[in-house]
Amino acid sequence: MKLTAPVPGGPCWIELSTSDLPAAKSFYTALFGWRCETDPREEAGGYTMAHLGDDRVAALSPVYRPGQPPAWTVSFAVDDADAATRRATSAGGSLLAGPMDVFEEGRFAVLADPSGAVFSLWQGRAFAGADLFNAPGTLGWTELVTPEREPALAFYPGVLGWTVKASDTYPQWGIGEEDFGGLLTMDENVPSDVPPHWLAYIAVADVDATAATAQSGGGDLLMPSTDIAGGRRIAVVRDPQGAAFGIYQAPDAG
Repeated sequence: MKLTAPVPGGPCWIELSTSDLPAAKSFYTALFGWRCETDPREEAGGYTMAHLGDDRVAALSPVYRPGQPPAWTVSFAVDDADAATRRATSAGGSLLAGPMDVFEEGRFAVLADPSGAVFSLWQGRAFAGADLFNAPGTLGWTELVTPEREPALAFYPGVLGWTVKASDTYPQWGIGEEDFGGLLTMDENVPSDVPPHWLAYIAVADVDATAATAQSGGGDLLMPSTDIAGGRRIAVVRDPQGAAFGIYQAPDAG
C-alpha cells in the first residue's frame, strides 16, 4: 500500500484475537520474526505487542468472550472515535463494542459494516498505530471480502472519507491518491460458511517460503501461492487456531 504511516481514515493497526495466546505467539514469531511482549497489567487482559526490532507492528490478545472465533481485525485511524461511530451507525453499521478508552493510548470502537464485516476505529493519543508498514513482517494491504459491493462502496467513503479507484473487478480504497486496500466481491467460489470480513495482508520477503513455514507450524493454506496482476505473489493462510490472514511479496523483495 502507498500509505507509510497512520493517517486519518487509513489503516493504522492489526490485532489478533486468539483462543490460545501462547501458541499464537510461537506461530507468528516463527513466521514473521516478531518479538512479542505481553502487558503485565492485569487490566490489560494479556494484550501483547508484536515488534520488529523496536517498531510496533501488530498485537495479539485472548478472545474477549467464550466461543468467539479467532480472527484478525483491521483498525482505521480517526480523529474522533465517537463521531465516526455515529456516522457508521447512521449509515447502517452496527456497534459491537465501545467507544471506550484504552489507558492513555487512545479510544476505540468495534463495528460491523452493513454486510457484517468487522473492523475497528482507533482515535490515537499516546499511541497512533503501527510504527512501520510495507516491510517484511508488517501490514502491507487490506481487503474487504463481501457479497455486498455497492453498499460497501457507499458506506466506507461516507464514514471514513475514502476515495475509490473504480474497477469492474477489484475497486481499490485510498486516502487521496494513496491506495491501501481493495474490495473483493464474494461469489460462488467462496464457501457459504465464510462470512464477510476484512483480510489483512502482511508483507513477506518470500511468499512460498513463508507459506511453507506456516504449514510446518500447523497452519493451513486457504489459497496457495498465486501470481496476480502487477507482478505480485500472494497466499492466504489460516493459523492453527483458525484466524485467516494474507501474505504477499514485499515491494522491495524479489
